[in-house]
Amino acid sequence: MPSTNQISPEHEFLGFGKSFAYGLQHVLTMYGGIVAPPLIVGAAVGLTAAQIGMLITASLFVGGLATLLQTLGFKWFGAKLPLVQGVSFAGVATMIAIGTSGSGFPAILGAVFASAIIGLLIAPFFAKIVHFFPPVVTGSVITVIGLSLLPVALHWTMGGNDKAPNWGSLENIGLAGLTLVILLVLSKIGNDAIRRLAVLLSIVLGTVCAYALGFTDFSKVAAGDWFAVPNFLAFGFPVFEVPAIIAMCIVMIVTLTETTADILAVGEIIGTPIDQKRIANGLRADMLSSAVAPFFGTFMQSAFAQNVGLVAITGVKSRFVVAAGGGILVILGLLPVMGRFIAAIPTPVLGGAGLVLFGSVAASGIRALGRVNYQNQQNLIIVAVAIAAGMIPIVSHDFFEHFPKWVQTLFHSGISSTCVVAVTLNIFFNHLSFGKKTVDVKNLSMTQSISHH
Repeated sequence: MPSTNQISPEHEFLGFGKSFAYGLQHVLTMYGGIVAPPLIVGAAVGLTAAQIGMLITASLFVGGLATLLQTLGFKWFGAKLPLVQGVSFAGVATMIAIGTSGSGFPAILGAVFASAIIGLLIAPFFAKIVHFFPPVVTGSVITVIGLSLLPVALHWTMGGNDKAPNWGSLENIGLAGLTLVILLVLSKIGNDAIRRLAVLLSIVLGTVCAYALGFTDFSKVAAGDWFAVPNFLAFGFPVFEVPAIIAMCIVMIVTLTETTADILAVGEIIGTPIDQKRIANGLRADMLSSAVAPFFGTFMQSAFAQNVGLVAITGVKSRFVVAAGGGILVILGLLPVMGRFIAAIPTPVLGGAGLVLFGSVAASGIRALGRVNYQNQQNLIIVAVAIAAGMIPIVSHDFFEHFPKWVQTLFHSGISSTCVVAVTLNIFFNHLSFGKKTVDVKNLSMTQSISHH
């Protein structure tokens, strides 16, 4: 029987108690991200408040099932890595465009289902791009994953709602700062258990302080249903329209790209080899979950980048921890009262913790870039241009406003922009033979080692 030291870190089981506590940290980290798309899309297409509530419940429920599939997995499905799944933000603009024309909301569900089936078929072929992901590419992508999430943390820090009268107030920023200080102090304490739970404890203590100071209200938690089962086909049977399906296929490509980046990022952080088979299994899990989601009334599923930061900052690498988080999401989907409780946590508290979480992802990318050979300057150009391209949609949301819709969809995210540019430039500089005077041995060897895993 193998010793614990021989077990790859993601396969280590830490016990039910620790797994639940660490898993709850993951849920708190991504809760705002998983409920935002159904809120935005539901309001934009004219759903009632009750329907939007059903949409959120369904999103939590399906996200939990998708997380369990991704982390636990079975043959051909699931990367078996600590990756949280949830509704992808990549398709929000496209889904609003579909939902406000043609057959409305059922057309969104039909487009998600059809594009997910196509994605399921092409996942093994898409996974072959791992051959073009040496450290110069993965480092650039992981760095931009972190940088692209920092605006989210700042948005939370300022209050989470830019229409609210207290948006950006000293009280909000001060509460975020207090949570950040608590997290830093807990991380300084020598006790390993406290250090690993520092994010959860800082959120709890920050919320307690907010409640004591009158910055949050839990009075509405008990209002509404306590238990609800997501309704199958609650929004009707999906309607299939060719233009809508084509538009969602672009979103599907973006989702596959971002999930591939997240798989490579978490593999880099936990120190486990990522090969083509593992990426294909992860992408198939993404697409199978996305194909099931419309029948519960929700949307395409994707790996959540913010949780990669939690793995980096806590050092808790077990996939069973994230599976516990998936179980909690399923429970939240069945118990709306618990969802209302978590929703009552002040967003500045999450923002204070998010600054550390998301910054740690960027730090992991910088660490990966430290292994790149910059002697021939071509890799320096790849990193420079890829990160610059990734920053464009982060800094200027309307940069691609006058481009074709498919370009806007593909490059709306800093992660997908960096992926496309970094892979393209890596092929141009390190794989095409013309004009080449030297061979980048370091990157070539890394590419070969990845391809042979």
